[in-house]
Amino acid sequence: MTVSPERLQSIGVKFALAERRSLDRTIRTVGRVEVDERRLAHVHLKLEGWIDELRVNYTGERVQRGQIIFTLYSPELVATQQEYLLALKGKKLLGESEFPEAAAGAHSLLEVTRQRLRLWDITEDHIQDLERTSKVLKTLPIHSPITGTVIKKVALAGMRVGPGDELYTIADLSRIWITADIYEYELPLIKIGQTATVTLSYDPGTIFQGRVAFIYPTLDPQTRTAKVRFELDNPGEQLKPEMYANVELHIPLGTRLVIPRDAILESGERQVIFIHHGGGKLEWRTVKLGARAGDWVEVTEGIAEGDHVVTSANFLLDSESRLKAAVGGMQGMKH
Repeated sequence: MTVSPERLQSIGVKFALAERRSLDRTIRTVGRVEVDERRLAHVHLKLEGWIDELRVNYTGERVQRGQIIFTLYSPELVATQQEYLLALKGKKLLGESEFPEAAAGAHSLLEVTRQRLRLWDITEDHIQDLERTSKVLKTLPIHSPITGTVIKKVALAGMRVGPGDELYTIADLSRIWITADIYEYELPLIKIGQTATVTLSYDPGTIFQGRVAFIYPTLDPQTRTAKVRFELDNPGEQLKPEMYANVELHIPLGTRLVIPRDAILESGERQVIFIHHGGGKLEWRTVKLGARAGDWVEVTEGIAEGDHVVTSANFLLDSESRLKAAVGGMQGMKH
């Protein structure tokens, strides 16, 4: 099709070059802040007793690893300590006995009692103090297993507790997870280790850096999305569990042959572009498209680097070309 340059100018036709350009794809989603499961600790007991003194007594309190969070009175523990001291005394008396069976029995009784204390998570320093002082502890100090924040507290002063009771849940929130939904068609672009920026809608100036840590193996059949887990540091614990956060990934796609998105005419199952050969000579071509990124579209087949493509008013050219084709067909019928 040939259109005069004046006509092209009057309808506002603009051109652009097909060129090779570095593409970046941006994926945006919203995620939910969660506790890192590896930084979560539950405080349970392995023996029965009563909470004597509560040292950590409210939800949200900060604790350090090894800090005493409460003391426990347990008659069973008191009895076992007394049994241990008797076994220790028996070993001293019978350890040098000329009867091997007696010496072995005293040693075995001591080890069995020591093992029972260890199974109750009595630390070695407490056992050594018991041996050195021969003083039975009436209450046992229970320590925090990690440094973190108490996010759940059931323990109360004077409360009767038993094996399996969950008394505290402590979370280290210095590093957290964000779980976000990624659409099915975007999943091929997501790889473990990719970096992401995280912001809050009410504080866009504060930017957190995270990375893709895990891509869940299942897809939600309703939303056609898969969950992706991001890990990131949480300075000052600004990100709190159950918050929503904006997640953005910039994925480099490499250098591709691209044209402006406005150059594409969607024609049913085909994608059509107009190429200008100079002097008003135009040609329409069907092309195959690849990746899309912002205002650019990759073309995998149908054009070459350096081709001039029409980027505006191409719908008018398309209408004009169809009209000329129809008129030409009718003229052919008259002859």
